Amino acid sequence: MSAPSEPLALLPGGAESLRPRFRRRFPRIHRSALWRRLFHWRQLDFEFASWQMLYLLVSPQRVYRNIYYHKQTKNQWARDDPAFLILQVLGLVITTASYSIVYGSGTNGFLKALLQLLVVNYLVSGVVLATLTWLVANRFLRHQNVHAADQQVEWMYAFDVHCNAFFTLFVFAYVLQFCFLPILMKTAWISLFLGNTLFALAGAGYAFTTYLGFHAMPFLHHQEP
Repeated sequence: MSAPSEPLALLPGGAESLRPRFRRRFPRIHRSALWRRLFHWRQLDFEFASWQMLYLLVSPQRVYRNIYYHKQTKNQWARDDPAFLILQVLGLVITTASYSIVYGSGTNGFLKALLQLLVVNYLVSGVVLATLTWLVANRFLRHQNVHAADQQVEWMYAFDVHCNAFFTLFVFAYVLQFCFLPILMKTAWISLFLGNTLFALAGAGYAFTTYLGFHAMPFLHHQEP
């Protein structure tokens, strides 16, 4: 006798009524195309992911227009290709290793810095911010149209928006800062000015990219910054 394919099938009575809402808000990870493609490297489109990274810096609106077309063809806002995440994590590891070499932190210093940047700054903060923006968007910004199907912001899309915004922050606050280290390590007013400017651009880039991510969803309103 085979086990039930769905855990909700074990619930008496309201299982069928609960299943659509559960799937809409919390899609099952093992069924997601993103996680399936993670283990099939030939299906990963690193070229397109690199294109997205480039245009997140020069024209982020174009990236979100492409995501809108993705929604029209595949009926989901979130990425179904983890290539962007893989390249982003690889960039974080390389950058952390570069800082560790320059500062002579050693293996322990590298691991601590990687834990802080990758796990705390990127993943944990991303989960928290994605959850907050997901809740706020669905609770306060969603516009109900009686003549159209009910739509909601996907949690994975909110996390994608964080990943896009974090890439902009990462370039200004980590990559460019590393390039200007010879200047930033000096005790001159230009060092202070340049460092503060890079962090200000990083924060502004994160906020602007996040705003564009939700502004691209036509069923949300009152998104003006």
